[in-house]
Amino acid sequence: MQLIQRRTIYALILIASLAWIFISADRAGTSTAGEIPAPRQGFLAPDFTLQSLEGETFTLSELRGQAVLVNLWATWCPPCRAEMPAMQKMYEEYNDQGFVILALNMTYQDTPSAVLPFKQEYELTFPILLETNGKVATQYELRSLPSSFFIDRDGIIQEVVIGGPMAEALLRTRIESILE
Repeated sequence: MQLIQRRTIYALILIASLAWIFISADRAGTSTAGEIPAPRQGFLAPDFTLQSLEGETFTLSELRGQAVLVNLWATWCPPCRAEMPAMQKMYEEYNDQGFVILALNMTYQDTPSAVLPFKQEYELTFPILLETNGKVATQYELRSLPSSFFIDRDGIIQEVVIGGPMAEALLRTRIESILE
């Protein structure tokens, strides 16, 4: 083969490769398009069903269409205690716009009898769910308390905040972004 023919073939292969890369690029910013559940930004939030203190059952996937903050916490956790007033304030402010807080008490690591007095002390009106066996903690790869997952109306995690306490300003910006 002559040199010119080889160069032409190489150039065509290079152009075809670049075209394939451009055509197959993920423009949404996530490689899963939100179809695979994982406790990370850009992924579908792992589904769970838990009961509240009052015995009401909540399933995360049934809240699609609403913006959800899933907060994993315990009564003995100082940063958890510190962020609860700001969370309550944001819940009151944004609840009528479709914002929900699911506060998952890590009851398997906590004193179950301390949860209701905690709720009353902080005058919390959002649902407090009891995580009694560690299954949801495992699904969400819990490493530190508190851990918060901001989930958009499509069920996709938009932000993960590990540790705390979360300030009111941080809560407000994250909530407004998942309400859009």
